[in-house]
Amino acid sequence: QVQLVESGGGLVQPGGSLRLSCAASRNILGIYTMGWYRQAPGKQRELVADIATGGSTNYADSVKGRFTISRDNANNTVYLQMNKLKPGATAVYFCNLRTWSGKRYWGQGTQVSVSS
Repeated sequence: QVQLVESGGGLVQPGGSLRLSCAASRNILGIYTMGWYRQAPGKQRELVADIATGGSTNYADSVKGRFTISRDNANNTVYLQMNKLKPGATAVYFCNLRTWSGKRYWGQGTQVSVSS
């Protein structure tokens, strides 16, 4: 069974930065994308950003220019650098891994809170 282990969440003031990390517990063949979703209270889970094995990235419009996703393919790890955080970014952030065969794996979630 694959586990995605997340770290890096916490409380930060508006305008601050956080870096999320997510590592797969074992090597996985055929990874297509790794990425981050978030879910705020009372809202649906939404894509924040993802990155394909070849390096192409995809961002939600609300985070473009402030968030950067990166990936270490050798270690099956994905990072999300979040800068200029706004209160609207408050949510539980979930790591996601998708294989070419269509399998999806989810992390347990890490809380990000942006408040003064």
